[in-house]
Amino acid sequence: MRAICATSPANKFRGEEALIDTPIDISRLNPDLIARFGEETEALWPRDIRTGPLGLAVSGGPDSLALLLLAQAAMPGEISVLSIDHGLRAAAAEEAAMVGEICAQLDVPFTAMTVAVGPGNVQAKARDARYAALRKWSGALDIGAVATAHHADDQAETLLMRLARGSGLAGLAGVRSWGSLPDCETPLIRPLLWARKTELEALVADAGITPALDPSNANRAFDRVRVRQHLAEHDWLDAEALAASAGHLAEGWRALEWYAQADWEEMVTREDSASGPTYQYYANVPRVIQIETVCRIVSELGGRVSRSEAGRAADRLWRGQNASLGGVLAAASVEKVAKVGVEMRVWRFSTEPPRRQH
Repeated sequence: MRAICATSPANKFRGEEALIDTPIDISRLNPDLIARFGEETEALWPRDIRTGPLGLAVSGGPDSLALLLLAQAAMPGEISVLSIDHGLRAAAAEEAAMVGEICAQLDVPFTAMTVAVGPGNVQAKARDARYAALRKWSGALDIGAVATAHHADDQAETLLMRLARGSGLAGLAGVRSWGSLPDCETPLIRPLLWARKTELEALVADAGITPALDPSNANRAFDRVRVRQHLAEHDWLDAEALAASAGHLAEGWRALEWYAQADWEEMVTREDSASGPTYQYYANVPRVIQIETVCRIVSELGGRVSRSEAGRAADRLWRGQNASLGGVLAAASVEKVAKVGVEMRVWRFSTEPPRRQH
């Protein structure tokens, strides 16, 4: 990936080639939306722990432009913007330039990057490239946290898509309101999960901006587009209620994550030897927690495994059968545990030895 522009291109707005031909007026924005945005951002990223500006991922579409406008209105002087060209559409470079001009008007620091999207699932690969760019940018500019413009309609669509795929609770919890960028510690927040898409579109129009429209958002080859159209055609499917359900599921999932952490700390031990580490797991919790602990053990041993694979392995181990997953061998036994005086299932995990070459 490469940076195209590291600062707001203020000269372009004033030049003959400017893409934004009217002044942006944030004084016309809905004050209730600004206040709600400020409250949500404070809840997700409290002021007393902030170490740098809030970085915004802005594409030029109505959702991310609304994120930019609300952030500038609620916390002027405390934001920075990154616009990413995935190289998938000819218009993307112009859209990034438009975002740069908007940032110039608003006096917001702006960076543009191009990224290469690898072969395979286009949306998944584009997402991976996007997060890699955000990671690089946030590190280079000492960004305190990154915000994206996911909203209530996105959350509803995600829940329906994952229900259709038979996802477990972790998937049904939907888009999380907070977390961290993949493979780094920079906080990732989504302060617009309460907002409807129509509200965000109206806010951008009120500011006098015509947003970019990505034609892929109407391409029925993508699952999300079909789900979005289905929601629009059936008014009994309330996107706001679906998003609320995803939020409730997320609360349940956070409770399970807490329980899984306690299981890890209390029921897993490590023994080191010349042949490598062995993890002992005293498995005495519901299956959903076992799966999280098994996944973590496999990760600690350098492997990688999906929750469905970990679930199948846990089922085998629960029946007293050994299992192999993600380059890790797991052996089942039942032993009397001295400190509690009862017999318990004990599962031992070690790295699978390399196969002999003939």
